[in-house]
Amino acid sequence: MKVNDLNDTIAAIATPSGEGGIGIIRISGPDALSTALKIFQPKNRTNKIESHRLYYGEITDPRDLSLVDESLLSFMKSPSSFTMEDVVELNCHGGSIVLQQVMELLLREGLREAEPGEFSKRAFLNGRIDLTQAEAVIDLIRAKTERGLKLANRQLKGGLKEALQEIREGLIQILSVLEAYIDFPEEEIDADSLHEINEKLDRSKNGLMTILNTYEEGKVYREGIHVVIAGRPNVGKSSLLNRLLKEKRAIVTSIPGTTRDMIEEVINIKGIPVNLIDTAGIRETTDVIESEGIKRTKNKLKDADLILYMIDDKGIKSTDKVIVEETGEQKVLIVINKEDQLSTEIKKKAIKEMKSLPHVFISTKQNRGVEQLKDRIYETVMTHGVDSIPTVVISRKRHKIGVEKAIKSIERAQICVKDSLPYELISSDLRDALFNISEVAGETTTEEVMDRIFSEFCIGK
Repeated sequence: MKVNDLNDTIAAIATPSGEGGIGIIRISGPDALSTALKIFQPKNRTNKIESHRLYYGEITDPRDLSLVDESLLSFMKSPSSFTMEDVVELNCHGGSIVLQQVMELLLREGLREAEPGEFSKRAFLNGRIDLTQAEAVIDLIRAKTERGLKLANRQLKGGLKEALQEIREGLIQILSVLEAYIDFPEEEIDADSLHEINEKLDRSKNGLMTILNTYEEGKVYREGIHVVIAGRPNVGKSSLLNRLLKEKRAIVTSIPGTTRDMIEEVINIKGIPVNLIDTAGIRETTDVIESEGIKRTKNKLKDADLILYMIDDKGIKSTDKVIVEETGEQKVLIVINKEDQLSTEIKKKAIKEMKSLPHVFISTKQNRGVEQLKDRIYETVMTHGVDSIPTVVISRKRHKIGVEKAIKSIERAQICVKDSLPYELISSDLRDALFNISEVAGETTTEEVMDRIFSEFCIGK
């Protein structure tokens, strides 16, 4: 969508496809109300449709006045709407055919079907929300856990925007002081003032570092983590999956090689969306199908965020050691199953064999240690406790890159201050920092970046 397309009036079905009690069609633009009234007839005739009121009526085809549906019309006059344009919503019955017919009537009357995310993009372009808040709308819709929902709501309310704005204002204050001295070159900044400037730069940099350090965890809350359950056949991988899911999802037998393909399910562990992947037992085999399953398992291990490598009362075998070593930098958590069958001596031997690898003892049969395992999964991928999540969290690569660039610009400015370089150089670095901060918030953003962000939205949002 180009900026000049803002002159168009757009419409889209804003509710999911399929049957439902209510289906909503959203219209935004200068001709929203006049076009809607060409197909909507209020039951109680009125000369004026007032903003933020609901009107009951019927939708009819203007060509022959045939009834299409009963409906409720709501009108939100500019600028008191999400897009800051005139917005109309038609609440119809939730059948797909009904909504499609209403859309056809609106398009026939000259409206354009909205592109994905175009309503939110108009809200951004019209100053209703900034880019971080627009992205929060996506995260709100896609949130997989309550914690993810809470973080998205914080960003939607402007948490990241406010944090960046505070840092931005601090840098602008420093820049205004420098500009004054540049305009009057006969003046020199005394040592105390330079020291104060450096301290302010430190505060700005530390504020950005605090935001940057939330990226990995923020990404986890937004996207979740992939956890692969691996190990030899019959160590209890499928039993563990069933325990974590609290349902019998995987087939469990005493026959080695029962699991031949991967089973994937998502669970919530302390607010983290965890994609659990149960894999085929790793062993030497001549079975073609089982061999393919083992090959897929090894490929999944390379992409895993965390590997739950399971062993049982038989301890760590040479095959296990090879697989664990092949994971390289991957995070591995050793899960020792059948804890109820292990003597104290065997437990000590297992701990010695594992050396420094993190581990946990469980019994899938007796459901012991499973909650402790969840705790260890959380601790392995997160640095903050459940109750100490930062107020401001970034979770997108573009946020990370923008903040990193701003930090580097401030560090260059500090070097200039330390080496008593010309004020123009310090000023130039601070402008770079301000530009990068503005890019994160979307105040200076290319059309390409905007299109990429808003293409993630569904049509109608």
